[in-house]
Amino acid sequence: MPKMSSENPLFRSTQSMPMNQPGKKKPIGIDWAKMVGSFVFAGRGLWLVLRRENNARVHLLAACMVVVAGAFFRVSAGEWLALLLLIALVWVAEAINSAIERLVDLVSPTPHPLAGQAKDMAAGAVLAAAIAAFIGGLVIFLPKISQLELLW
Repeated sequence: MPKMSSENPLFRSTQSMPMNQPGKKKPIGIDWAKMVGSFVFAGRGLWLVLRRENNARVHLLAACMVVVAGAFFRVSAGEWLALLLLIALVWVAEAINSAIERLVDLVSPTPHPLAGQAKDMAAGAVLAAAIAAFIGGLVIFLPKISQLELLW
């Protein structure tokens, strides 16, 4: 196992090495500090979406309900994979929609038809993802729910 130190060129920080000098090669390796910083920024972004977007909190509640239902119905590994991918799809769409809304507000502080259309299109993507997730949930859970009714 390679040592994680400045002695090992694979783990050397690239910040001390200028990149745009002719004849200088970009070092091969991982800048661990940069990578950790990227995760911090990404986590902050998810936190902002949760704190500032009501629909994100609705999606979080729905995701929690799906996880509880999945555990209750003991869904298969393949079904878990499908459910998690659908939850992620909705979350990704919501985060991108929120980012687009903020960016449009920044570049177009006064109302403009194109700004409104951009926001509507981004919101439409979230709606499409949510509909797909809902249908996927029905495909997975309806047969399990119908078997419960047969037991009564």
